[in-house]
Amino acid sequence: MQQSLYAFDGNPIVSLMAEESIRALARSLPLIKADPTDAKARGDALYGCWLAGSVLGAASVALHHKLCHTLGGTFDMPHAQTHTAVLPHAIAYNAPSVPEAMERASRALGGGDPATKLYELAVGLGAEMSLAKLGMPKDGIAKAAALAVANPYPNPRPITEEGIVQLLSRAVEGLPPITA
Repeated sequence: MQQSLYAFDGNPIVSLMAEESIRALARSLPLIKADPTDAKARGDALYGCWLAGSVLGAASVALHHKLCHTLGGTFDMPHAQTHTAVLPHAIAYNAPSVPEAMERASRALGGGDPATKLYELAVGLGAEMSLAKLGMPKDGIAKAAALAVANPYPNPRPITEEGIVQLLSRAVEGLPPITA
C-alpha cells in the first residue's frame, strides 16, 4: 500500500486510500495482538486491508513488490513474510526520491521515519525480519541484486545493484532499515 503513495500511475484518490490504509492497519494490528477478540480493532483491520487491496489493484507496484517476487521465485521464500521483512528497507531505499509520499506515510504512522516505524510495527507484532531466517542464503544477495536490475521497472529512485546489495544485506540480517 505504501508503494501506491508514489506509483508512477497513482492519483490523489489512490494516495488518500493508501494513507488511510496505513493508518487503519498501524492502529488496529497492535490492538488485535493484545486482544484478538477486539471486534472494533478487527473491523478497523478489515477496513485497512480492503483499502490496501484496492490501491494495490489501482496503481503499479515498484521496488518492494518486484524485489519480493524475485526473492520468492529465486529462493522459494514465503510470500507474506518476505514482503513484511523487505517493506521497511524498500521504503528506506526510495524515501529520498519521494518526500511527499514519506510525509503522508509518516502522518499515517503517527510521525517519524516511515521505514523505521514500519520495522518497529512488524517487530512489535512478532514478525520475523531476517530474510536469512526465512530461507534466503546470505550468498544469494549478489544474485538477487543482479536479477533485480536485469528487468527494469518503474521506481522513483533508480535501482542499482549496489543499492540492492546494501538493502538486502540489512534485510538478510534482520537489521533496521537505514533511510538515505
